[in-house]
Amino acid sequence: MTESLYTRMVSDGEDPQAPRRIRVEHRGDRAVVTLDEPDRLNVLSAPLVRQLRRALEELVTDADVRSIVITGADRGFSAGGDLKMMRTAVERLTEAQGAADVWRWIRREFGGIARLIAGSDTIFIAALNGAAAGVGLAWALTCDLTIASERAVIVPAFGRLGLLPEVGTSWALTRSLGYQGALAYYLRGEHIDARTAQRLGLVQEVVAHEQLLAAADEWCSRVSAMPTHAVAMTKPLLRAVADAGWHDALTLEEFAEPTCFTTAAFADSVHAMLAK
Repeated sequence: MTESLYTRMVSDGEDPQAPRRIRVEHRGDRAVVTLDEPDRLNVLSAPLVRQLRRALEELVTDADVRSIVITGADRGFSAGGDLKMMRTAVERLTEAQGAADVWRWIRREFGGIARLIAGSDTIFIAALNGAAAGVGLAWALTCDLTIASERAVIVPAFGRLGLLPEVGTSWALTRSLGYQGALAYYLRGEHIDARTAQRLGLVQEVVAHEQLLAAADEWCSRVSAMPTHAVAMTKPLLRAVADAGWHDALTLEEFAEPTCFTTAAFADSVHAMLAK
């Protein structure tokens, strides 16, 4: 039986001879994950995608890791999808699995990483060090916070390629820009510099390039300063109410808040404030 395109791409991604495309640095209760194929602007090759997924799966199950920074090896964050992989996919679309194989890769691999970022209790911070496009940009917008170096550029490339906003990008854009703003973003296809991205609400902070990781680390320190349960519960709460009505949001808060009263961290805070 002919090997499917999806199976082939996964196999390529798991090749033990493939160079390391991901660097992971542990820094106490936080980790920095770097997309590391700078010669190709950290394009999302099969090895990079599979290595990234495995690294993140390991980190989010580590109870000692409270925050994860995702960044790119200079000079870009990520150029997005691998055009060589896209060409192979186009050439093999007439095979038995057809477009379903492309769907599997997009859903299980690209979408799998996005779901991992959004669905874990760990806080993810995207540190955009340069150009961010395609699925790489989608992952950045999925993170809980996105900050940018002054050299960062958001590249809405999918329209020019004949593609749609992908891997959660349509959700992120419509919430930041509204429907008309998101459509204008798509139709213009213009590069957006870091300051404009901040004004539009696509990134939270812009810093000098050499201060990017230090700024990301400051956000990690803010996470560390909060009680563990509070951050872990607030992340899924805020993500849920983004799509909820007011009454539903209020109900979610009402069910979640009493749990906080049972924690030692809350009790200690109450006693400390009363002691003053």
